[in-house]
Amino acid sequence: MADISGYAIQWNQPAVIGGLFEERFAKGAFDKSLVDRPDVVALWGHDSTRPLGRVSNGSLRVLSDSVGLWYSLKPNDGPLGQEAIATVGSGTVNEVSVGFSSQVEEWDDREDVPRRLITQATLFELSLVLWGAYGKATSAAIAGTRHSQLAKMEAAMRARGIPLK
Repeated sequence: MADISGYAIQWNQPAVIGGLFEERFAKGAFDKSLVDRPDVVALWGHDSTRPLGRVSNGSLRVLSDSVGLWYSLKPNDGPLGQEAIATVGSGTVNEVSVGFSSQVEEWDDREDVPRRLITQATLFELSLVLWGAYGKATSAAIAGTRHSQLAKMEAAMRARGIPLK
């Protein structure tokens, strides 16, 4: 079965959370967590009854790099894995969300919308979702397809401040 890969988070990309505040992750925010609590799981839509993979069985890899939190998922051959491959492969589902707990954060209340920069967080899971808080700053694509190559190129452009059309 094919792999699904992309970025679960890109460093310093903003997301407005519930219309209440802007949130960003600092580069390396999950580094300590990936060492201390490496058994991250991949879920379908944050649903713990619909697991897609996990680090401990080798079906999920999660790495912190210069762009963000990169992952590669090899779903099982069961119906849920097939559904994930089909919906991501068609481009229907192409975003990711993360389940985490903020450990160290900095707040800036000088603007109308408060800003939170998370500098250290514990990562529990990443989920394939239709609409994630970080939107197109995340990606889910079949590895080796044009979609994943395009996602990598767009991530590199965003990281360098190059606007996308």
